[in-house]
Amino acid sequence: MPELKIYQSTGENTLFVEQSLQQLTPIADAEATTTVTIDENQTFQEMDGFGASFTDSSAYLINQVLDNEQKKEVMSKLFDAQDGIGLSVLRNPMGASDYARDIYSYDDRPAQETDTELTHFSIAHDEADIIPLLQQALEINPEIKLMASPWSAPGWMKTSGSMIAGELKQEYYQAYADYFVRYIQAFEGHGLPTYAVTPQNEPLFEPKHYPSMLMLPEAQKDFIKNYLKPSFVKHNIATKILCYDHNWDRPDYPLTVLDYAKDEVDGVAWHWYGGNASAQSEVLKAFADKEVHFTEGSGGEWIPPFEQAFSNVMRTGIDILRNHSKSFVLWNMALDEKNGPTVPGFGKSTCRGVVTVNQETKELTYTLDYYALAHFSKFIRPKAVRIDASTNQEVIRSVAFKNTDNSIAVVLFNDSEKAENVALNLPGADELSFRLASKSALSILIK
Repeated sequence: MPELKIYQSTGENTLFVEQSLQQLTPIADAEATTTVTIDENQTFQEMDGFGASFTDSSAYLINQVLDNEQKKEVMSKLFDAQDGIGLSVLRNPMGASDYARDIYSYDDRPAQETDTELTHFSIAHDEADIIPLLQQALEINPEIKLMASPWSAPGWMKTSGSMIAGELKQEYYQAYADYFVRYIQAFEGHGLPTYAVTPQNEPLFEPKHYPSMLMLPEAQKDFIKNYLKPSFVKHNIATKILCYDHNWDRPDYPLTVLDYAKDEVDGVAWHWYGGNASAQSEVLKAFADKEVHFTEGSGGEWIPPFEQAFSNVMRTGIDILRNHSKSFVLWNMALDEKNGPTVPGFGKSTCRGVVTVNQETKELTYTLDYYALAHFSKFIRPKAVRIDASTNQEVIRSVAFKNTDNSIAVVLFNDSEKAENVALNLPGADELSFRLASKSALSILIK
């Protein structure tokens, strides 16, 4: 019998609980058994990992609101592979996002003033909370990869003259490419290498109540091919460039960019707020050598807790991985009791963080997103390779990976309304049989 480690989530009060195989006894009089077959010979993508974002709000809450003991605990529980869930991908907003205490870029100028030489460029804002936390995270887990995405260029580069709405002016394409170079160099100076960037977060969405910038595919393909990539080459920057960074419902956007800037783009970044994860495979089929990344999905109050909300992260997470993604990144690492802080004028926030830091009571709680991420990140480690997992019943969703130490990680989710008997067929090992409760998740590490 192989050595097994098993974690199960069956409800709001039983999230990511360690179990023995004996505790998951199959139902004696069940009509049928669902078989999940693992095939190591069929391999797919290599994982970078799982994570979320140290937005300005998240970093402030963890770094300033929590006391030192709480901060030490939460950083360990987030990033330590042994004592925590070993998160290994962090996506940093370049400047303010919707989840920031104020609106800022790294080169803000008074109205009518420009700075094409970027003489006023500074990441001082991030040196207060974001950079210290990124450094701590990397210390705990050196395998962490950092991604970066702007919500907007500095206002003076844009048609709106503001970080809210508008498009990047053609005459500032080079200055904006230089802005990326300066950001990467500045973070590198703090011991923080940037693994990948996207030119723009959600380039087809132009909200008027937080930083945003419209960047149509024609503009993005020109910016990447003729400005951003040449600037990276000139400055010997190896950071990957991922295009798009938006929802599954517009695969035509990355296809357009890749068609023109194929050699300059390393992959595509996706979000889950529209469409279906199969779009990831659709684009990969057309450009087989490009990476697939899932860079943002937020949970929140619009989905009721446990059943729908937890099920949504498990179901969608498995789908994202089965559609070739190398990463699975949620949104805010931490939010407060009011789902904030948000930028002034934002209105009511309904997003959920991976942890909640109550600003009034200073209480720290781990949300269902933390435990849903744990089901993936605890056993599927960086550089794990996805292997085939097939099932004879679609209600049991599955994904499997082989780690560098040859252990096999399997994540299962029972999407049916009743408990199911499951037989897990492993290469060269006895079949594992167990019961999987309705809407429950199971993570198994087989050594």
